[in-house]
Amino acid sequence: MVPRYTRPVMAAIWSPENRYRIWFEIEALACEAMAEYGTVPQEAAKVVREKGNAAMAAFCDADLARIDEIEAETRHDVIAFLTWLAEKVGPESRFVHLGMTSSDVLDTCLAVQLVQAADLLLRDLDETLAALKARAFEHKHTLTIGRSHGIHAEPTSFGLKIAGHYAEFARNRTRLETARAEIATCAISGAVGTYAHLDPRIEAYVAERLGLQAEAVSTQVIPRDRHAAFFCTLGVIASSIERLATEVRHLQRSEVREAEEFFHPGQKGSSAMPHKRNPVLTENLTGLARLVRAAVIPALENVALWHERDISHSSVERNICPDATIGLDFALARLSGMITKLVVYPDRMAANIESLGGVVHSGEVLLALAKAGLSREDAYRIVQRNAMATWTRLGTPEGKTFRENLADDTEISGRIPADVLDAAMDSRQHLKALDFQFEKIFGEAGPKQ
Repeated sequence: MVPRYTRPVMAAIWSPENRYRIWFEIEALACEAMAEYGTVPQEAAKVVREKGNAAMAAFCDADLARIDEIEAETRHDVIAFLTWLAEKVGPESRFVHLGMTSSDVLDTCLAVQLVQAADLLLRDLDETLAALKARAFEHKHTLTIGRSHGIHAEPTSFGLKIAGHYAEFARNRTRLETARAEIATCAISGAVGTYAHLDPRIEAYVAERLGLQAEAVSTQVIPRDRHAAFFCTLGVIASSIERLATEVRHLQRSEVREAEEFFHPGQKGSSAMPHKRNPVLTENLTGLARLVRAAVIPALENVALWHERDISHSSVERNICPDATIGLDFALARLSGMITKLVVYPDRMAANIESLGGVVHSGEVLLALAKAGLSREDAYRIVQRNAMATWTRLGTPEGKTFRENLADDTEISGRIPADVLDAAMDSRQHLKALDFQFEKIFGEAGPKQ
C-alpha cells in the first residue's frame, strides 16, 4: 500500500524487522522445545536464545542488507535468514531448524502477523463503533426522510439510520474475532507434515507460547481455507465501510444537503470552483473498499494448492496480506474520524420531509381509511389519486398540498375526521418504536426526548 494510505502502526507489522523477529522467535522456541524433550543440548538452546536475542535487539539496516545479500545467492529467504543467524549465534546454530521445513517458519509467522493485524483492526472497529453509537444517540430523535430506490418513502430517525450501521459493524467485529481465531494456527510438522523428524510436542510448545493453536493437518503448509475466510471477512468489512460512505455521499449532494463531511478551515474543494465542498473522505473510503475486496478472489484461489504443497500462494500473500490489512486499517481510522466530525442539518432534513407536499404520509392515510371501513383496494386508489395530484402539480400555481387535496376529495369527506387526517401527517409517529429499537441494538434506550 502506498504511504498516503498507510498508518505506521499497521505497516510495522509487515516490516522485514518484525518478520525476522517472529522467525527468530519461532526457531528459538522450537530449539528450546527440542532441548526440553531431549533432542537438543540445553546449553545449545540457551546460547541460541541469548545470542539470537542480542542480534535481534541490535537488528539494523546492515543486517537487512546482509540477509538480502545472502538471499541473492541462495534464492531462498528462510535459508538466507538462517545463514545470517548462524553468523550471529556460532556453532550452536547447527541445532536451529532441526527437522523443520521452511513452511513451518513462514506459515507460523504469517499466522502471528495476521493475528497482530486482526488485533489492530479490532481496535479500529471499536473506535468506529464508539463513534457510530455517539452519533446515533445524539440524533435518536432527529427526523429525516427514509428513501427506497432513492425516492422519498416515509420519515425515520437519523439516529436509527446510524444505529443500523452500528449493528452492521458490530456483526463485523464478531466476524473478525472468528476469523482471527481461525487464522491463529501453528505448523511445526516438517516436510509434508508427517512429524517424521519432529516430536509433535514441539509444535504444541511453540503454539502455546505464540498464542496459537496447532494445525490439525498441515501437510507442510497450513490449509489456505483459513486465510480465505480471513480475507473474505476483511472484504465484508470493506463493503460495510462503502455502504456507510455511500450514504454520506448521497446526503451531501447539493439537492439533499442533509449532512456533510466536516470542511476544515483553509480546505479547498476545487482548483477552479471556490464554492465546492466535496465528499472527498467518503469517496476515498469507497475506493479503499474496492482495494480491500480485491484481495478476496486471490485468497479464495489460493486454497487449491497442489498436493501437500506448492508456492503459488506465496507471491499472492506477499501482496494481499500487507495491502489489505493496511488499507482496511487506514479506512476504518478515516471512517471513525469522519463520523465523529460529520455535520448534520436537522432543519434541512425536516424541510426535505415536507418538500413533496406531504405525500410521504400516504401510508398512514391509507391505514386510516382502511380502519374507517374502506377496502384496502379502494383506500389505495383514493390515496394514490390524491398523492399523484399533489406530486404532478407541485410548485405550480394550482398545486395543493397532499392534506388539501385529501380535504377536497368527496370520497374522503365524512369518512374520517379532520384530526385523524392531521395526525396522519405527523412525522413523529414514526419514532414511537425508537426505544425498543435502540434497546435491541445497544442494550439501552438512552435518554427520552
